[in-house]
Amino acid sequence: MIGRLNHVAIAVKDLAKASAVYKNALGAKVGPALAQPEHGVTVVFIELPNTKIELLEPLGEGSPIAKFLEKSPDGGIHHVCYEVDDIIAARDQLKSQGARVLGDGTPKIGAHGKPVLFLHPKDFCGTLVELEQV
Repeated sequence: MIGRLNHVAIAVKDLAKASAVYKNALGAKVGPALAQPEHGVTVVFIELPNTKIELLEPLGEGSPIAKFLEKSPDGGIHHVCYEVDDIIAARDQLKSQGARVLGDGTPKIGAHGKPVLFLHPKDFCGTLVELEQV
């Protein structure tokens, strides 16, 4: 079911500053900032040869990233995203095995314009997992 690693998401307080670190210090290809109001974040994707890094900055007061940064003021890894061929089949299989899907279980459109779901970190070794249909 699980496909390749799509991205690792890192919560940051200052998206411009974090983007500059990846661009200037590491020489990475940095994409544009994209507001995702339905998810409460602004994102920047860092392109790597084998995957991506997604920088997440809070957007709005109800942002889940703002809550994350309250607990981890320096930021840090927020989630990992794995690709799946069929997000509904993956969701149903995981739920049948006792995994908890966050929200109402209906996929939302993510930053790549594709359906995504999040899985409860307590079911995956303390890691928030995002599934993205490819």
